[in-house]
Amino acid sequence: MEKLIGTLNKENIKDLVVWQEVLYTGILYTARDQAHKRLLELIAKGKKLPFDIQDKIIYYCGPTPSLKGQVVGSCGPTTSSRMDKFTPRLLENGLLATIGKGERSLEVIAAIKKYKSVYFSTYAGCGALLAQYVFEKQLVCFKDLGAEAVYAFTVKDFPLIVAIDSKGDNIYVKSS
Repeated sequence: MEKLIGTLNKENIKDLVVWQEVLYTGILYTARDQAHKRLLELIAKGKKLPFDIQDKIIYYCGPTPSLKGQVVGSCGPTTSSRMDKFTPRLLENGLLATIGKGERSLEVIAAIKKYKSVYFSTYAGCGALLAQYVFEKQLVCFKDLGAEAVYAFTVKDFPLIVAIDSKGDNIYVKSS
């Protein structure tokens, strides 16, 4: 597996290819449907976002509360297609990568190619396992959304698979 340590940027993501396994160390921002909706409302109004999305990674995740001695409870990926109506606009505004599970729409794939982004997938159904890679959790914004608020996760060796690379190659499409 390739290790990426907080250095994901437009230059090095162009070298990532579908099916490549990556261990990421750095910051991930969690966000689901309602947080995405609010972010796009702020963009539409020309307002400053509550955190800088430029060259950042959003993890489609709504973490459960932590138990005693844990940083976070279960934190598995949410179905990515639920965020498809929001993703192209966030990529246009500088978001570098997303993490989730499942296929993406043709519109999102086109935006990934256009903005030289990448879509990672991670292990579905393994939220308790993924929690072991989270070493710090900080509330960023939208506290009223509870588990769907935006959190910054500091992760070490968080396991990812390149599902759609910056050229638009896609693990969900069979080649002939």
